[in-house]
Amino acid sequence: MKPRLNIVVAALSLSAALAFSGCATTPGKLSTRKGDEIIVAGQLFHTGTPVVTWMDPGGYDAYRVERRFGPFDESSYEKTVAAAKDITTPNRYSARINTLSPDEIEKIRGGGWTLPQLQQVVDQFVLHYDVCGLSKICFNVLHDHRGLSIHFMVDIDGTIYQPLDLKERARHATTSNNRSIGIEIANMGAYPPSDTKVLDEWYQRDAEGRLAIKLPARVGDPMLRVKNFTGRPARPDLVRGVVQGRELVQYDFTPEQYAALIKLTAALCKIFPQIKPDFPRGPDGQVLPQKLPDTELAAFKGVLGHYHIQTNKTDPGPATQWEKILSEARASLK
Repeated sequence: MKPRLNIVVAALSLSAALAFSGCATTPGKLSTRKGDEIIVAGQLFHTGTPVVTWMDPGGYDAYRVERRFGPFDESSYEKTVAAAKDITTPNRYSARINTLSPDEIEKIRGGGWTLPQLQQVVDQFVLHYDVCGLSKICFNVLHDHRGLSIHFMVDIDGTIYQPLDLKERARHATTSNNRSIGIEIANMGAYPPSDTKVLDEWYQRDAEGRLAIKLPARVGDPMLRVKNFTGRPARPDLVRGVVQGRELVQYDFTPEQYAALIKLTAALCKIFPQIKPDFPRGPDGQVLPQKLPDTELAAFKGVLGHYHIQTNKTDPGPATQWEKILSEARASLK
């Protein structure tokens, strides 16, 4: 019996070894992303929509201290400080330490965040329009000139760019920076009805009378991922509304931007359970068109606009289809 038992044990051991070797990663084997992942505390999470991270070709890297645009020999941090008065430190971001204990700060500064730690801190997703029209211009303004940062940008063709891991404290929304994730939506913004010259330059009718985004010649290469893309607002006319008590007009985001924003919102609400798939509402149940009172802002956990945080901001503007974004994100979560 004993020799037979030894044979059985040996066979089982060989089988286990073969199974293990079949599952093992081959050293040096190339592994690729699918291209829809965002990076959260060093981990990859699918969104279902194209994402270009700071590590990808053509991405925007907020970890670099030099300027991204302009002549390379003029881009160093030393020359940047001399040329851009708003840039006073090498980093355009910092750590989310406001609510951490000294021991927790030591852990995250030495080895980074765990996902559960980050989930305890992040509970808001802040929407901005960039007043730049393209993600290329937005990153140039934030990184090269103002010393600011953002977690995501969504271009007019629906491509999402991620310049920072979500564990970082981006500089985009003052009092909400420590607890929030921010996104800049490429859009030329909202203006008083009597002052639409910027919108008149960027939005024009084509030969068929359809409204389209007309990129000024000074923009040069728009650096869009979808080649020969023609952007069109989701609604064909100016949208009028009141934000912070001011009457404003704005052209809507593109359908491609809405599709990407809905998927990203759903993913973030899933990854960060404290971000509820809802927005600040007024007494009528509609989106609140002004800053939240400080006590309500402190308690709010969900998706909100820059204007809900600061009285001097109007983004993401009166054209934003809040119900569309959140209802479709909720449906996706189900």
